[in-house]
Amino acid sequence: MKKYISIFLSLILLVSLMLSGCGNEKDKDEADIYYLNLTGTSMAVEEHDKPDGAPEEQAIALLELLHSQPQESDFRQTIPKSVSIRDVVINGYMLTVDFSEEYKNLSTTEEILVRAAIVRTMVQVEGISFVSFLVEGAPLTDVNGNYIGGMSVDSFVENPGAQINTSLTTSLNLYFADETGTKLEKETRRVHYSSNISMEKLVMEQIIDGPKKQGLQGVISPETKIINISVAEGICYVNMDSTFLIQNENIAEDVLLYSIVNSLTELPNVEKVQISVNGDTSGKVRYQFELGTMYEHNDSILNQGTSDSTETELTDPEETETPNDSDEIIEKTKK
Repeated sequence: MKKYISIFLSLILLVSLMLSGCGNEKDKDEADIYYLNLTGTSMAVEEHDKPDGAPEEQAIALLELLHSQPQESDFRQTIPKSVSIRDVVINGYMLTVDFSEEYKNLSTTEEILVRAAIVRTMVQVEGISFVSFLVEGAPLTDVNGNYIGGMSVDSFVENPGAQINTSLTTSLNLYFADETGTKLEKETRRVHYSSNISMEKLVMEQIIDGPKKQGLQGVISPETKIINISVAEGICYVNMDSTFLIQNENIAEDVLLYSIVNSLTELPNVEKVQISVNGDTSGKVRYQFELGTMYEHNDSILNQGTSDSTETELTDPEETETPNDSDEIIEKTKK
């Protein structure tokens, strides 16, 4: 009897594994298309066959689905008919979609839901982890004029409740130019920040803000804007506007570069850093260092034996209004 029971259980396990394999194969051939409900206050999912072809072809096909009427009568298309898709570009892990001017006519609530639905749909394209948005070729900004940058599924919170703007405290190791401009010195800084800002962006904001320790020099113009910053497989991609190229010539080029690289690679999830200017990696930091190169931490440029810990606080974490018309999904606020 025990023998028969064992055989019977083995058959059940075999069938379960076969069904599981079939299920996984089916999922691989399907894609979830995120539409909006009729009131435009939440997202709705509809399964479709996953498009064939190269990643660019898949991306265009998925965007066409988002731009068309869904099969379910209770759903509506994500990208309104009035909005045109001007261009679609894939650069590494980043998919960039350029919309026509009409995209700006979306209400704040609807725009965040549209963006969330696009991101969740497009990251199903093989190799895509982030989606960035342009309008008429210019980076999309929020109501305060800040660049939104690339977004992943983690850029949005479902049913966040009262914890959406929790204040946290951390210690950051930041690197700035010494008084000669030829070496880097480490400054350990204790920072209060909003839970909705990524650590990578927090580090970059602190570098742009400049040193607190006397005798150190900031390396980046305080007018520099972070267009986008994202991390994929240990590589931090930092995209800044052209103000980054307005530099203090008294600070060595390698000091400028490794101020950014060394500060970011202090984070546990960052191993290398790649810098771009307005999304372009074809230029140089100044004269020698290529933008497109992935740079690792460099201790040889440090002014050895000089380190300081400075207590500092950010102003109260910025309270960014989030729409309350939808309790399904809210964008994580960014500073």
